[in-house]
Amino acid sequence: MSASHNVLPGLCSITFRQLDADEVIREAAAAGVCGIEWGGDVHARPGDLVGARAIAARCADAGVAVPSYGSYLRLDDDEPVGDAEAVLDTAEALGTANIRVWAGRKGPGEATPEGAKRIAARLRSLAEAAAARSCTVSVEYHRGTLTETAASAMRLLRVAEHPNLFCYWQPVPERTEEQWLTELRVLQPALSHLHAFHWLPGNDRRPLVEGKAYWRRMLAAFTPSPRWRSPAFAFLEFVAGDSVGQFREDMAVLREVCGGQAAYRA
Repeated sequence: MSASHNVLPGLCSITFRQLDADEVIREAAAAGVCGIEWGGDVHARPGDLVGARAIAARCADAGVAVPSYGSYLRLDDDEPVGDAEAVLDTAEALGTANIRVWAGRKGPGEATPEGAKRIAARLRSLAEAAAARSCTVSVEYHRGTLTETAASAMRLLRVAEHPNLFCYWQPVPERTEEQWLTELRVLQPALSHLHAFHWLPGNDRRPLVEGKAYWRRMLAAFTPSPRWRSPAFAFLEFVAGDSVGQFREDMAVLREVCGGQAAYRA
């Protein structure tokens, strides 16, 4: 999977928190989205198994896959003990093969060594529990967490040390294209999916077409982990002005740089 033609165009449902699940599915299917990562904050709340099964059925009817459950499980000391089990149950109800989680609420320069070890232990435990349900676990690549940089993310994953544990990638706007390419190389042993958007520094959302050239470079350089056995997705996350019209334009660009897999269906 070393070429952009092997990455499928997807959508994060949180791009449209203002729409209900049926509207998200309808817009996604019409735009040629291959799969939706359903967010646990609005559309697929942990523990709402009836709702999750309904989403899974409607996605199947629309020919849209459910490659991931975007949970907001942080795996830190402030999290209720039962949250992980509810996330696992909901992912199973969605019929997804991957759960996205977060590595705490502190960057590597703020977290204590003990706190980082606890998060790694919880990641390992969750990865083991998810494996029993034929589901992988992927960590969000994000500022303000232990996966703030490629080096800190790999350090965390080495401590957690579980074959069922992976990592996403997404561009940090304040970094350069060369830094992004370096991050992809460093993270490659653990990569699963990625989030796609075009933001300028200061989180200024811009049309994806303005970043089409660098997204071609990123997707050409993106190679999932040799342990990864599922299709790899580039999930479009957020659009300028939360506009449905902008989403349609951005998804057309994403499909183009992914190789235009309009024929793929779940």
